[in-house]
Amino acid sequence: MQKKSFKKFIFPFLMCVFAAPVLANAQSDKMDNRAMLLKMEDSLIRSADSMFFTPIPDFRTEYCEAFVKQLIRTLKIPGSFNYPFDSLRKTVNIIAPDDKSFRIFNWPIAYTDVRLRYYAAIQMNSEELKLTPLYDNSDLLSKTDEDKVFGPREWIGGLIYNIITKKVDDEPVYCLLGINDGNPISTKKFIDPLIFTDKGPTFGAPIFAIGSEKNPSQGVNRFILEYKKGVSIGMNWDEELKAILFDDIASQINDPNRKYTFVPTGQYNGLRWSNGKWKFVNNLIPVLELQDGKAPEGNK
Repeated sequence: MQKKSFKKFIFPFLMCVFAAPVLANAQSDKMDNRAMLLKMEDSLIRSADSMFFTPIPDFRTEYCEAFVKQLIRTLKIPGSFNYPFDSLRKTVNIIAPDDKSFRIFNWPIAYTDVRLRYYAAIQMNSEELKLTPLYDNSDLLSKTDEDKVFGPREWIGGLIYNIITKKVDDEPVYCLLGINDGNPISTKKFIDPLIFTDKGPTFGAPIFAIGSEKNPSQGVNRFILEYKKGVSIGMNWDEELKAILFDDIASQINDPNRKYTFVPTGQYNGLRWSNGKWKFVNNLIPVLELQDGKAPEGNK
C-alpha cells in the first residue's frame, strides 16, 4: 500500500465530512431513535477497536476515517446529545462540562510507532446537530503557543480529562485540562480556556495571572507544563484545596530551554481562581523537611 501524507490526506477528508448537512427529522419517534443509536453505537465500537489496535499505521488512518463517518451519521439522529454512549466511552473519551451545554468526543491515533495525533469534535446541546471538528496542530506550534488564541483548525491537540467552568463578565469560560503525549521526547499537560463566540469556539484567554516566557509583563492565554517523556506528572482539580494542584518541575541539567529534561522536584504548586483569573500559588502543599534522624511530631 502506498504511504500517504497524513496531514494532507486526513484534514481535507475531515473538512468534507464535518461540513456535510447535519439537519435531521425532529419528528422521529424517540424510542425508534434510541434503538437506532444503540445499534450505531455497536458499530462505532467495532470501528474504534480497529482504528486503535490494527498493527499497520496506514490502516489506523483508514479505520479512523470510517469511524468519523459513522460518528457523523450517528450524531445526526434526533436526540443523540442525550444518548450517553456508555459502551463507547470505554474506548473513546466523551466529556462534558457541568452545565451540559456541549460535549467533546476525543481520541488519539498512533500514526507512527512514536507519534500520536489527537482527534476531537464538539457537539453542542441543540435539537439540530451542531458539530465542530478540532484539528490537532501541535506539530506546527512554537514555544510561544501559551500566548496565542486559536480557532478549531489550530487546536493544540490532546486528550481532555477534565473541564472546569468559570465565569468572566458573566460569560462562561470552560477550562479544558488535557494531556498531549504525541512527542517522542516530551509530554505536555495543559489548561486551555474554551470560549464560544458568534463565530464559533476559540481556545485561549487572558485568565492567567502568570507572565509568559516571551512577554513576562503580559499574562499567558493557556497554562502548559512540558516535561520529560515517561515521567509521571499530576495536574487536576483538588476539591479540598479549591485549586488546580500540579507537580513543580525543573530541568535535570539546569537548562530551562530543554523542556524534555524537566522532572518533578517533589514540591506541589497550584492555581487558585480569584477576581476572574487563575493565580499561581507556590508550594501549595508545603514539603515537610526533617533534620537527619528526627521523626515527625504528632500527626505532622
